[in-house]
Amino acid sequence: MTTIATSGDLKAGDARRSFGAPRWLVAYLQATPLVLILGFFFILPILTIIVVSFWDYDFASLYPDFLTMNYTEALGSWVTWKTYLNTLKFTAITWALTLVIGFWVAYFLAFHIRTTTMQMVLFLVCTVPFLTSNIIRMISWIPVLGRNGLVNSTLIELGLVPQPIEWLLYSDFAVVLALVHLNTLFMVTPIFNTLMRIDRSLIEAARDCGASGWQVLWNVVLPLAKPGMAIGSIFVVTLVMADFSTVQVMSGGQSASVALMMKNQMSLLQYPAAAANAVVLLTVVLLMVAAILRVVDIRKEL
Repeated sequence: MTTIATSGDLKAGDARRSFGAPRWLVAYLQATPLVLILGFFFILPILTIIVVSFWDYDFASLYPDFLTMNYTEALGSWVTWKTYLNTLKFTAITWALTLVIGFWVAYFLAFHIRTTTMQMVLFLVCTVPFLTSNIIRMISWIPVLGRNGLVNSTLIELGLVPQPIEWLLYSDFAVVLALVHLNTLFMVTPIFNTLMRIDRSLIEAARDCGASGWQVLWNVVLPLAKPGMAIGSIFVVTLVMADFSTVQVMSGGQSASVALMMKNQMSLLQYPAAAANAVVLLTVVLLMVAAILRVVDIRKEL
C-alpha cells in the first residue's frame, strides 16, 4: 500500500530538515512565548505573593524572613474564620441565584426566540449595563433601595408598609442583590453558548417518544447544559470571592469579606499579612474550582 505525499507535506518536511532541529524541540520553541507570558504575568506574581507572605513587618517597613506568623495569625483567629464563612455565604447565595436566573434567561434566548437575529439583539441588550463601570452599576442601587428611595416611596404611597423598610439597603440583602446584578451575565453567556450547540433533533426525538416539557428539560437539556453551567459557576465563584467593593458599599461597613479584609490590611501597610490571606483565599478558590471540575469534566463534555 503506497502513501502519496502532498506538496504541503514535502515543504514542511523540507523546512524541518533545513531547520535542522528535532520535532520535539520545534514544539517547545512554539510554546516558549506563551510560557514566558504566563510565567511573567501569572506565575511570577503568585510566587512573589507566596514569598512575601512569610516576611516580617512593622508599621514602617517589611523584613525578608521565613516566618509562619502571618499564617498562624490568619488561621488561628476566629475573626478570620467568621470572615471566610461570611464570604462563602455570599458566594453560595449569589451562585445559586445567578445559576437559576442565568439558566432561565439563556433557555429563553436559546429555545423561545426563533430567529438568530433577535437572539443576538436580546443578548446584546443583556450586555448593555456592562458598558458602564461595576461601581456605577452597584451605586445605582442606593437611590432605589434607600430609606427615601424608589422602592420605599412606592410601598408607602401604595399603603403596603407604614414606614420605610430599613433592611433594603446597607444589609446582606443589598450585598447579595448587587452581586447577583453584577455577575448574572457571567452565568448567562456560557450557558447560552452551550444551549445553542444542542442538536434540536434530540429534543424532537424526546418529544416523539412522549416526553413532557419538564422531562425534556430534566433529561435532555440540563445534562447537555452542564459544561456551560460549570464554566459560569467558575466565573461567578472566583469573582464573588475576590469582591470587596460591593460588600463594603452595599453593607455600609456592617459586613466583611476576605478581599475587604486584605484591602484593609494593605491600607495599614500589613502586606505580609495580606499576602498570607491571599494565599489562603487562592487555595480555597482553587479547591472550589477543582470540586466544580470534578463534578463536570468540561473537556469531556464539550
